[in-house]
Amino acid sequence: MVIKSTSKKSILIKICGITKISQAKAISQLKVDAIGVIGVESSPRFVPKEKCQKIFEEVEKNSSNIERVLVIANKEIKKIDFSSNESSSPTVIQLHGNESVDYCHKLKIKFPEIFIWKAFRLKSILDLREIRRYENFVDAILLDAWDNKSLGGTGKRIPIELLVNRTFNTPWILAGGISYETIPEIFSKIKPDGIDASSLLETSPGIKDIAKVKSLIRVIKEDH
Repeated sequence: MVIKSTSKKSILIKICGITKISQAKAISQLKVDAIGVIGVESSPRFVPKEKCQKIFEEVEKNSSNIERVLVIANKEIKKIDFSSNESSSPTVIQLHGNESVDYCHKLKIKFPEIFIWKAFRLKSILDLREIRRYENFVDAILLDAWDNKSLGGTGKRIPIELLVNRTFNTPWILAGGISYETIPEIFSKIKPDGIDASSLLETSPGIKDIAKVKSLIRVIKEDH
């Protein structure tokens, strides 16, 4: 499977919106598969480039098996660059804006060694048709809830009925309103390849409640 840390017997667990180096360290030690940092300036969880590099270095120091995910949106490809220090660079670029198929293709050519994940915000079944055009140009898709004011991190949930019996040709990750309380219902109806959680694990934007993170991981591993 292209999601590197995931096998047929496990599900990828991504904790997103990390803003503190200390929390990157703590969460890295919980055997998650991916940690995300937000590089979108309009987000309340935005992390500047230099701090992002330090967070990624801390993740790498604790586990080289954890994907370091940089979340960006509608950024010009020529303005995307990384440190030559591999431990401070992302292993995944997550596109959370209105990026085109051509954009994804060009970004993959520029960074062939980095995984490209494309996020889609679902409002109705019509939104699912758009995803098909991207599947051959990205390494995974991430499905998030629609919000007319925010690109993500809202705590809103995707209408699960949209995804029942739905299959994709590339690995897919479920986001939007994920918490340890919602996992049993989710897994009883759909089988995503990964789970992406952020806002419902927080005490405030970008500050995780580590107890809630632990509970989420436990429930996912027990239920899957």
